[in-house]
Amino acid sequence: MARSIICTDWTLERAVPMTEVIDLLVVGAGPTGIAIGAEATRAGLSTLLVDRGPLAANLLDFPTFMEFFTTRDLLEIADVPFTIPRAKPDRREALAYYASVVARYDLPLALHEEVLEVRGEGDTFVVTTDSRHGHRERRAHAVALATGYFHNQRRLGVPGEEADWVHHRYREPARHVRERVAVIGGGNSAGEVALDLWRAGAEVALIHRGAELKRTVKYWLKPDVENRIAEGSIEALFETVVTGFGDRELALSRRGESVELTADAAYVLIGYEPDVAFQRRCGIEVDAETLVPTFDPETCETNVPGLYVTGTLQAGRDTGKIFIENSREHAPKVVGHLRRRLGR
Repeated sequence: MARSIICTDWTLERAVPMTEVIDLLVVGAGPTGIAIGAEATRAGLSTLLVDRGPLAANLLDFPTFMEFFTTRDLLEIADVPFTIPRAKPDRREALAYYASVVARYDLPLALHEEVLEVRGEGDTFVVTTDSRHGHRERRAHAVALATGYFHNQRRLGVPGEEADWVHHRYREPARHVRERVAVIGGGNSAGEVALDLWRAGAEVALIHRGAELKRTVKYWLKPDVENRIAEGSIEALFETVVTGFGDRELALSRRGESVELTADAAYVLIGYEPDVAFQRRCGIEVDAETLVPTFDPETCETNVPGLYVTGTLQAGRDTGKIFIENSREHAPKVVGHLRRRLGR
């Protein structure tokens, strides 16, 4: 009797023979990927969620004590109620909820396994991956990309940016009490972090290349940040560009003048970008300016038949356009189209 190679190690994960041709392989095990996997399972299609990190890795990278602005009912997927006493869940509750959806539908997972290539071969796709167990090839009738963009933070691209006191992800403010912290950026993340640090007792300098906060800053957040700046609680350096990081100091260009700013820590929070190179390796056409992939909004299918793009990837550079609550509709679109394609 031939021995099947099991794709994963942990209790949430179900065995999938390596030789099986899966109906739908989902690249990404975040909320959108989980929603697609659950929808496929409900429709009687075989599926597998493959992710380079742990389950719901994008939520793990959110600030530790973050509370969602979105209400719990708008985060629900696959007809699984999000039952908590409060209207808005926090990060911990969201992680538990999405894990419960995986358990409810017994979704097969291949975690800590990075997809390197997706290529068509006849009427199937061959998906090449790399994991702690080495390289693998998986086969599927269709593939849905649900990788999001939170793993791909934008960089300034200046000297010293990789110093250990310069960070691109924010966890919590406690480590910075009574410290001077520079926050680089003018959007939602930068504004929220600046406020959180200041309220925890840090001295905060907000650095932004624009003349004011971005217009896309949430309507309830913007006045709070602006009021703290106006009263002098948070120092604002607008029309200022970071040109480098030294030994606990930032080299700045402010309105054409070179200045320096000392800091105990710096957070570069200038947004995220989708992994365009990966999409193009899969054969997807991506607009060079907007980074929006070519896809049918009614089915989520790209210019490659049987290859779907879902979630925030559909928005390209406009990362404030698609969220968990308005990407839930992608799951039934993908699964419905695939069922028709497979004649089921």
